[in-house]
Parts: sequence; structure tokens; C-alpha cells
Amino acid sequence: MMTTEDIPQADDEWALETRAVRSGIHRSAFNEHSEALYLTSSYVFDDAQQAADRFTNREPGMIYSRFTNPTVNVFQERLAALEGAEACLATSSGMSAIFTVFMGLLKAGDHVVAARSLFGSTVQMLTGILARFGVTSTFVSLSDLHAWDRAVRPETRLFFVETPANPTMELVDLAGLATVAHDHGIHLVVDNCFCTPILQRPLELGADLVVHSATKYLDGQGRVLGGAILGSQALVMDSPIYQFVRTAGPSLSPFNAWVCLKGMETLALRMEAQCARAQVLAEWLETLPGVTRVLYPGLPSHAQHDLALRQQGGKGGAVVTFEVAGGQGAAWRIVDALRLISVTGNLGDTKSTLTHPSTTTHGRLSEEVRQAAGITPGMLRLSVGLEAVSDLQRDLARGLIQA
Repeated sequence: MMTTEDIPQADDEWALETRAVRSGIHRSAFNEHSEALYLTSSYVFDDAQQAADRFTNREPGMIYSRFTNPTVNVFQERLAALEGAEACLATSSGMSAIFTVFMGLLKAGDHVVAARSLFGSTVQMLTGILARFGVTSTFVSLSDLHAWDRAVRPETRLFFVETPANPTMELVDLAGLATVAHDHGIHLVVDNCFCTPILQRPLELGADLVVHSATKYLDGQGRVLGGAILGSQALVMDSPIYQFVRTAGPSLSPFNAWVCLKGMETLALRMEAQCARAQVLAEWLETLPGVTRVLYPGLPSHAQHDLALRQQGGKGGAVVTFEVAGGQGAAWRIVDALRLISVTGNLGDTKSTLTHPSTTTHGRLSEEVRQAAGITPGMLRLSVGLEAVSDLQRDLARGLIQA
């Protein structure tokens, strides 16, 4: 029999599914049921003293939508509740979230250790943009904790990872990597885009910061761009990270925040359904003669299958990477034969998408860097949506027969 002690008293006691629907709501005087969309650039102050107090943080409240907006605040509070974070700072895209972390925590002469398997734009940011400002980077094998430890220098300030990695689906033991980082006094930053907090909560495993591309699963329907940074109040809001957003303005728009809020209401349901479809497709792809390798953490054949079950809530995720015999030519024939699955660089959509990473998302990287990261010419990344599995199989089979 349920007692009053069994009834949740606060948001942080709700289940994740409930938080994704209810957290962060602050109703206006109109007492609206759906979250309000505040399309305003600025806010009116009662008098000169209030204006001065708001701008100098002596009084809380809205100031300017570059860094304060009620709709964006709801998004931030809801995602923080899902990730178990003290604070969340929303940004205009996933890449702007990553750039904000780097600009907030790094300076000339600092050093970053990052995984070899990263989204191509993240690699470009580290080796191109940040290198011009005197920040150096070392890239190591994602899963090799000893390699991370050996790469540390006196000037190392950050570890940066995606797990699973894009597109190789390699994992790292986050608790183990957090121990290595903290033994050296280094912050661990985790891109949690592929798993979302429904499957994986890196802060609970020791990470210091989590970044998201809300463009992916948080929106979930390929409509808007968005990003987020999550962690402690001290590291996210009472730090140069927040000051960078306030000054430079890589901010999430209120409209995009509102769209992502609507998407987050179905996040748990979508992840459950898309992971289930991905599992079936991964198992099917392993049976096909033209497929030389399937990289999916939900498969027993994945080198880190057991880690995935522990770290990702027992699920393999909704992205399946596979390689085909015949290299780029065979991969392109599969792409060109599609009639249902969308050919696009995005992922996390309810519509399934297929990408050839070595000529698109990672195409700006050198062949040497791609090889080191394990990205081959015959590799394809499938982001599984909500279509019937049988229809997805027929669409892929058409190209696999031609390949």
C-alpha cells in the first residue's frame, strides 16, 4: 500500500519520463497549461534602481534575451532535471555549446586531451580555431584509459569525449576516465548527444560537464538548432562559461527552446522505440553477406557490449554504424538507391537518416586523421527513426543488393 512517504515531494524525485514533461514549468498570471513562448528581446524595469540592480546581478530577473529569457529558462531547468545537474546553460547549437566550454575554461598555452573518434567539426575546432589561439590538443584512443593518463601534461586542462563516438560507436568507461581526470585535477567534458539523459547520465558517473546538441534527440524531429552545457552551479553559471554567453551571445532563441521543450515531452518514448528498432536492424545487418562489420553497442559482437549495458541503461542506442565491402563506391551505391531513408548529415530524428561520414560529417579531416579514428570509406552511419523496421530493411536491401 502506498504511503505519503512514497509520493514524490520535489522535481528531483520524479521519474525521468515525468521530468521530461513537467520540470521547469513556471506559469504566468494567465496560468497557461502549455509553456509560454516569450518572444521579446528586452524587458522593462520599474525604475532606474531596478535596472542597475538587474545588470549588476544584485537583483534576479530578466535583463536581455541574449542571456535571460523565461522560455529558455524552462528548457534549462527541464534538461538539468533530466541530467541531474545543478545548472544548465542553453546555446544556439551543439557546436556553440562545445565552443563556449572551450572559450570559458581555456586560455593560450593550455592543453586538451580528446578522443580520436569525435564529430568532425569538434576536431576542426580543436586543431584549427583553438590552435590559432595557442591551445594545443592531443588525440588518443577513446577506450584506452592508460593512453589518456599518458597524454596528460602540466598544462592539460580538459578531457573531451563523445561516448558512443560519432560515427565509430566506440565507448569509454566514464567512471574510470573521470578518475584519471580528477587524479590530475582535470575537468572531464562529455558530449551526451547520442544517448541523451534517458540512457546515460555522465554527471552521475563523475563527469564535470555535459554538452548536448539539442538539435538531435532533444528536439527529435529535425526542426531547430540548439545546444546546452550542464554541470555544477559553480562551473556553469558562476564561471567564465556563463560570462562568455552573456558577452558573446551564442544563445538559444526562445522559439527554438520552446520547440525543444515540446520535443522533450516525448523523449523517453522516442528513445525506447528508436533503440528497439536499431537493435533489430543491427542484428539483421550482421546477417547480410555484403556487410563486413556492424558497430552497435547493443550487439554481443561489439567489443564493449557489457560496458554499454551497464553505462547506457541496458540499451545500444538508436544509431547503427556499418561497413560494406567495396569501399566508397559500394557505400555510395547504397546511399543513392534509398527511396525512404533520408540522406542527410543530421541524426536523432523521427525520420531515419543515412550518412557517409568520410565524405560528409568528417570529410574536412585528412585521410590520416580519419584512418586513426577508424572511419573507413565503406562506413555508413544509420540514425534509426520511427518507421516500420520492415520498410527500413527493404530500403536498405535495395542498395545492398546493388553494392
